[in-house]
Amino acid sequence: MNAEVEGCAAAARFRKEHRLGVQPLGDLIAIIEQAIGIDVAVLDAGPDEHGLTMRDPKRNMMFVGVARSRRPMRQRSTLAHELGHVQFGDWADADAGDLSARSPAEIRADAFARHLLLPMEGLRDFLDEREQPTTRSVLSVVVQRFLVSPAVAAIALHQGGYIDAATKTEWMALSAPQLAVRFGWIDQYQALQADSDKRRAPQRLLARATKGYVEGVLPVQAIANLRGIAAEAAEAELRDAGVVPVDRPIAWLDAAELPGVPIDMAALDADLSEPDNPPDRGIEADIP
Repeated sequence: MNAEVEGCAAAARFRKEHRLGVQPLGDLIAIIEQAIGIDVAVLDAGPDEHGLTMRDPKRNMMFVGVARSRRPMRQRSTLAHELGHVQFGDWADADAGDLSARSPAEIRADAFARHLLLPMEGLRDFLDEREQPTTRSVLSVVVQRFLVSPAVAAIALHQGGYIDAATKTEWMALSAPQLAVRFGWIDQYQALQADSDKRRAPQRLLARATKGYVEGVLPVQAIANLRGIAAEAAEAELRDAGVVPVDRPIAWLDAAELPGVPIDMAALDADLSEPDNPPDRGIEADIP
């Protein structure tokens, strides 16, 4: 079984196991966190850094991080790609091989991502209702509906027999903003851009931090740091949501109400009775 077939089969299995059907996926971060219980974060990163998956083998805990991006479709592909690594357990060989070449594991994760975001059955269900030639306008609605890049959509359209190889190559060079401007959904695309360009803390971590704040053991600054916002803004959000620290009154006692504590002064008296300059004690040595 080659990487393309393996990736496709794993994507279909993931959708089936988590009852996702063949429809477009919404908030991919929430789906990953809720479906398989791993933490996902959107982080500040360099221009050439897109995503990573880390695993703690001792606790069998995993973490997926993706970079903030003004390219929301690519960010979704990165998330799906990293999920593919999780599904195949690829971290075991993460440090092996020629890093300048695309390994079979990387190719397989790419295939998983494409088929997860745009399953062929979902594409056919969508396009079979349209009685018109497969033009760029059709490419645009596929990109808009499934929130994938034109390259991913073009590959799927070619695999489904809707376009030829030359058209696939031509359409893969297009960008989502170009289609959004040309076909009137640029406002939606800009909203997607704004969302993908924000930091996002793992939901479970943020929930635990919020619980700590309510219990009074964590300052609001910790939540602000996780969110990447000012402490005042974080406190205002929490207060507006009715989330405030529990008021735990401190019980003060008068001195007369304090319980008596017995103190044994015998050891102190013994120390005070010792001479100030104790006699020197010789040091035994083995002298031949």
